[in-house]
Amino acid sequence: MLIDQYLDAALLGLIEGLTEFLPVSSTGHLIIFDTLLGFEGPPGKVFEVVIQLGAILAICTVYFARLWNVVTGLKDDPGARHFAMAVILAFLPAMVLGAALHGVIKAVLFNPTVVSVALILGGVGILMAERLVPVARYHQIERFPAPLALKIGLCQCLALVPGVSRSGATIIGSLLMGVDRRTAAEFSFFLAIPTMAGATVYDLYKNWSLMNVDSALLIGVGFVTAFVAAALVVKVLVDFVGRYGFAPFAWYRIAIGTGMLAFLYL
Repeated sequence: MLIDQYLDAALLGLIEGLTEFLPVSSTGHLIIFDTLLGFEGPPGKVFEVVIQLGAILAICTVYFARLWNVVTGLKDDPGARHFAMAVILAFLPAMVLGAALHGVIKAVLFNPTVVSVALILGGVGILMAERLVPVARYHQIERFPAPLALKIGLCQCLALVPGVSRSGATIIGSLLMGVDRRTAAEFSFFLAIPTMAGATVYDLYKNWSLMNVDSALLIGVGFVTAFVAAALVVKVLVDFVGRYGFAPFAWYRIAIGTGMLAFLYL
């Protein structure tokens, strides 16, 4: 396998790690840069899905103490059980819909034109949502009512369209339902754990017969760089959105989506 492919895999892993938890669509960025780099990864777009697990592992590392307290407190701590309930309820809609539409999404929507349009529309949506955000009523995940968690999960389903952004859909949806910025961002992080783990397992199951040693090595390179980059981004993002909001990401989405459409058609 050419060294260029490993370098491309490392670059794509870096892009994944830097964008997974930003409201700019990591999958959309991977599809765009696949096109720009001419990257030939494993069949079935497995690379683009599986390396996201590296970013998710970073969340488990950065927030290990909090997650451990939830796991060990499930028996005796009502707050821990409520936390787990909120994450599970929010995860269910995307699990069901993603499994049902897996083939259609991969065949029809994984292309740079769809991503570019979704980036632009999502950027406009974020700018509009920032003007409509109500006064925050929810400041702790442990206090999320079940209907709120389920509604956030339904928002996450919008991100089945590449370019929408899973974190963007869940964070903006949370804000519009009265969750404060920091809690909305952190809930999006925690919700990513079962969502992306489930997507990875399902994708590998569907494409296992197409995998080989070269595919595994490429994925491994992307996985490691995604982990390192995401670990550096997570805490910075929480502080940034608390101070500046999401408008900078909206303008970035509009700019990169417009630029990609120009590249593709002009």
